[in-house]
Amino acid sequence: MSKIPKSCHYTMPPEWNPHACTFLEWPARKEIWHEHLTETYKAYGDVARAIAKFEPVVMIVNKDTIFQASHYCGPEVQLLEIPHDDSWMRDNGPTFLINQKGELAGINWKFNAWGEKYYPFENDNQVAFRLLKKLNIPCFDAPIILEGGSIHVDGEGTLLTTEECLLNPNRNPHLSKEDIESVLMNYLNVEKIIWLKKGLYGDETDGHVDNIACFAKPGTILIQTCKDPSDPNYDISKENIEILKHSTDAKGHSFEIIEIEQPPAMYEEGQRLSLSYINFYFTNGGIVVPVFGGICQEADENALNILQGIFPDRKIVPVNGLPIVRGGGNIHCITQQMPAGNPYMMMKEVI
Repeated sequence: MSKIPKSCHYTMPPEWNPHACTFLEWPARKEIWHEHLTETYKAYGDVARAIAKFEPVVMIVNKDTIFQASHYCGPEVQLLEIPHDDSWMRDNGPTFLINQKGELAGINWKFNAWGEKYYPFENDNQVAFRLLKKLNIPCFDAPIILEGGSIHVDGEGTLLTTEECLLNPNRNPHLSKEDIESVLMNYLNVEKIIWLKKGLYGDETDGHVDNIACFAKPGTILIQTCKDPSDPNYDISKENIEILKHSTDAKGHSFEIIEIEQPPAMYEEGQRLSLSYINFYFTNGGIVVPVFGGICQEADENALNILQGIFPDRKIVPVNGLPIVRGGGNIHCITQQMPAGNPYMMMKEVI
């Protein structure tokens, strides 16, 4: 489409709004999982089945992984064949939009594998366009490189992101901060952007916001914190909290800030894993949360208790996130919600 979403009265709804379904991608880049590939397959299947208890789930597969995905996901998960290179649907999938009539559209952001960190990524760059075409949903081609994990919205005009990611020269070096803000406002129909400084230490996505902070509802932000001054995440979280304390949303309201203590540090092959409880996923009536077990058990339980207190009407479902985080992300990173809207019946006919 040649027009922009804002002029067509589309907006990005918050993740907690009703979903038509959730999309995931079956793991394709085997080399990033090393000897943990079987665990990874099981974890993706576990996440898909956990979400399927709340809403329809569609797993995007390559032709040569149809039977494998079916084995691990079971009959409750639908399969849809679209060529892809990796397995992070949040980042290379479409950002779905909705208007006041309940009509859906989608944004096809440019995708370069987090600053060309992995090759190939040509198929991943086409997933959003191909999916929207299969769904017969209007597609807006965005003029910038952006991953879905780098943004979070409250549904009332406010967007949360990080400078570390969106201003990284490996994404859109020719664009200024003001240029990027203009695109976000025009394509997501937001009015105010809150820029945190950095994401989690060592996050290979260059600091996606969905690993460190998110809206729980309008006016309330969850943020992962660190109490150890010797940990690099201590200064990062402290600075981000200060930014939020001195910020207001699009309506001029201050934020309630709820802290969740980070898990203990875990390492594999000398690299720190980007463990995050913020990387959870809203479903229709539930929240699917990564937990890590072992030395993290106490922190796991604390995070689950906090989330249950914040969302008393939702079922909190813990899923082992350790196999997924070895690849660089977690449950929110591998999922993409499609809002409940009028074209849903068309989607059911396509798949």
